Amino acid sequence: MGVRLMVVDDHRLLAEALASALKLRGHRVLAAAAPAAGAAELVITRAPEVCLLGTATPAEPGIFDPVVRIKRERPQVAVLVLGPVPNPRGIAAAFAAGASGYVRHDERIEGVERAIMKARAGEAAVAPQLLQAAFSELLNPAAQPDDEGQRLLSMLTPREVEVLVRVADGEDTRLIAAGMGIAPSTARTHVQRVLMKLGVGSRLEAAALAARTGLLDRAGPVARDPGPEA
Repeated sequence: MGVRLMVVDDHRLLAEALASALKLRGHRVLAAAAPAAGAAELVITRAPEVCLLGTATPAEPGIFDPVVRIKRERPQVAVLVLGPVPNPRGIAAAFAAGASGYVRHDERIEGVERAIMKARAGEAAVAPQLLQAAFSELLNPAAQPDDEGQRLLSMLTPREVEVLVRVADGEDTRLIAAGMGIAPSTARTHVQRVLMKLGVGSRLEAAALAARTGLLDRAGPVARDPGPEA
């Protein structure tokens, strides 16, 4: 008997391809795509048996908030996260939010279907090695490496952190130099070092990466050094 399900993903082509494959296998697909921001509302309204919820960044803070809301308002809906190869922190976060399982984007359709059937039956639908990593993360969070934001923050000097915060605030080289009491050429050098250490090619990318990983929140209040630097 087919499962009444939804495929919700930002990438419409991928979602529709998966939905079509599942339809051919006898399942009833209620919807094929939706932006992540509207995923929870759509699932709550349509109330499928199983929802395949796509994500490209399973370790990003707050990424599984839609799962939390779905399980709160429609606890009978089994949510399967569909994403890339996760790290233990990402898979743990999915289960902590209430997901019934995690399916890799590159999984064969047979594997996706097995996960769907397990989720509908109330079983954990995840590869054993991923499940083991998830339990380890939940039970021993301190034993896991620091998150991405903390890792990036540890690569920067205090002065480079201040530069990054100012870049994220939209300050250009002239304003950075004036605010820090340094020469514009020195400010430009600091910016280039920050970009190099973060592995990005532009100030906009640096600001986006810092915001996405929570680096700016971890940086805290920036100490303003009034002293000039040549």
